[in-house]
Amino acid sequence: MSAPPSSYDLERQTVDLLNSAHARILKEVSKVIVGQKEVIEEMLIALLCGGHGLITGAPGLAKTLLIKSLAQVFSLSFQRIQFTPDLMPSDIMGTEILEDTPAGRRLVFHKGPIFANMILADEINRTPPKTQAALLEAMQEHQVTVAGQTFILEEPFFVLATQNPIEMEGTYPLPEAQLDRFMLNVVIGYLNEDDEVAVVTQTTSRNPEPIQAAFSGADLMRCHEVVRRVPVADEVVRYAVRLAAATRPHRKDAPEFVNEWVNWGAGTRASQYLVLGGKTRAVLQGRAHVTFDDIKALARPVMRHRIQLNYRAEAEGMNNDKLIAKLVETVPAKV
Repeated sequence: MSAPPSSYDLERQTVDLLNSAHARILKEVSKVIVGQKEVIEEMLIALLCGGHGLITGAPGLAKTLLIKSLAQVFSLSFQRIQFTPDLMPSDIMGTEILEDTPAGRRLVFHKGPIFANMILADEINRTPPKTQAALLEAMQEHQVTVAGQTFILEEPFFVLATQNPIEMEGTYPLPEAQLDRFMLNVVIGYLNEDDEVAVVTQTTSRNPEPIQAAFSGADLMRCHEVVRRVPVADEVVRYAVRLAAATRPHRKDAPEFVNEWVNWGAGTRASQYLVLGGKTRAVLQGRAHVTFDDIKALARPVMRHRIQLNYRAEAEGMNNDKLIAKLVETVPAKV
């Protein structure tokens, strides 16, 4: 009679499953999403280590379709919430309704769309602060509070949000505290000509193939645990910390251009997510250790929404991505 698998064997099986499923996940998503390989990889990194994701891009770039496709690949319950200026907290969390029950008339709580594994918060910057605050509790605590009663959300739980950076009329900028809860801010751009030709040909000639699930929610939860156990050298962690700290103006080691252009920089969550994302990227590439290149590759999606530039930077044509690229060139990997 064979012995039950050890914890190491279970972790090894999960890593093998992740490595073998990586190509399959990309294959399934590519049934409906053409190109955007870097965007898909970054969203996978967020999901596989349990982080929330923000997708920023112009209308018509398949942001919503990508998130829905990822929910199907991971076999997760999915809810789409269209954020509007009149959306109230009860519209997403649920509300109590007076009903006749065997015990008499009483208030019965009816769950809102937040009670799902994956929430698509579409155009998240179109809803007022009151509703944003309700969503923030769900993102941080994985619970909601209604009428003094707390309801725990089912795991795994992700908020994947989209926002349109072009049309800003009638929008509410996301509070910094909420932005900081998003592990990655993934920017999706226009396709090149060949990819756009493929999209037009594919979508006008036939219906897309159905997406097959490659993972389960339980598999995803195991991945979260395994990713955190990936070893990382102290010098790599220190590099991630120095990179995040270099975005903070008027500190001892801040570069001069940061002092000149930045109002405030990234906090400690940036360092944590650089390392955690680096671990996930290493596993996806079949490696058992994190490299400096993993940290560099995640610098922009992790930090671009955690840095606020001042008017001087904007006047000189500087943006967050350019600043982060300059930081990566400036901050040494080893000291």
